[in-house]
Amino acid sequence: MRILLLGHGGQVGWECRRTLAPLGEVVTADYPEVDFAQPEGLPALMERVRPQVIVNAAAYTAVDRAESEPETARRVNALAPGVLAQSARRLRAALVHISTDYVFDGRKGAPYTEEDIPNPLSVYGQTKWEGEQAVQEAGGAYLILRTSWVYSLRRESFVSKVLEWSRQKDVLRVVDDQVAGPTWARMLAQAISAVLAQSLASGDIFDWLEERRGVYHLAGKGWCSRYQWACEILRLDPHREQQRAREILPARTAEFPTPAVRPLFSALEMSKFERTFGLTLPLWSQALEMAMEGERA
Repeated sequence: MRILLLGHGGQVGWECRRTLAPLGEVVTADYPEVDFAQPEGLPALMERVRPQVIVNAAAYTAVDRAESEPETARRVNALAPGVLAQSARRLRAALVHISTDYVFDGRKGAPYTEEDIPNPLSVYGQTKWEGEQAVQEAGGAYLILRTSWVYSLRRESFVSKVLEWSRQKDVLRVVDDQVAGPTWARMLAQAISAVLAQSLASGDIFDWLEERRGVYHLAGKGWCSRYQWACEILRLDPHREQQRAREILPARTAEFPTPAVRPLFSALEMSKFERTFGLTLPLWSQALEMAMEGERA
């Protein structure tokens, strides 16, 4: 299998680079070698590499900055995936595209299924939703994987920020009215690789994935608030002796105004992915414990 991995410098991309390697040749591309804000250059890259699978882990993820840079966010998150999907279909290559729970408004009050209609609250969410639509309109063999609250201990994330704050402040205040499923980037990458391994074993990667194409939810199992997540991060901190913080207090989102509005409850229901591929991610708390154990080793 020849795989083109886009966005290998990010949280998911870095992990995918490792987990995809056993499946075959992995060709990587990221900014500045490839400018995703100039998607017209992507078809030439595709022609040069001629992959059987494209894993698109590249995205404009600066949620607040996107409010003041909507066109850049749209080119990266909406136009580029559409160009990739069109080129992929022309080359008979499969596309795995990563999306987000932020396509929802968080007002349902229960985990979202793939049948729920998106209603983004932010430029980031809107452009990711437009990217999903562009991939679907292009057709071919594609998997759109919506995930949530991705973290890594090798890149800046909520986990690394909480650990940093705990060493700088006596009291931490974290919002307890934003709820979703934290997702360890390594687990997400392993699930993507496991699906592609199934397609490779089928004998025809494109046909196998085309039969299963669609939108799937894939995130850490269960859900929690950011406050609950932060409490677990501090409890599992492999270097608790370095913590200066002696107290962590719940707060409301309204107390921390930001340019972008975030969904308050965006947990994802993942039974469709589990039924289709026979795979499931562990509970978010178990994955966090595993991630922290890796730091302790």
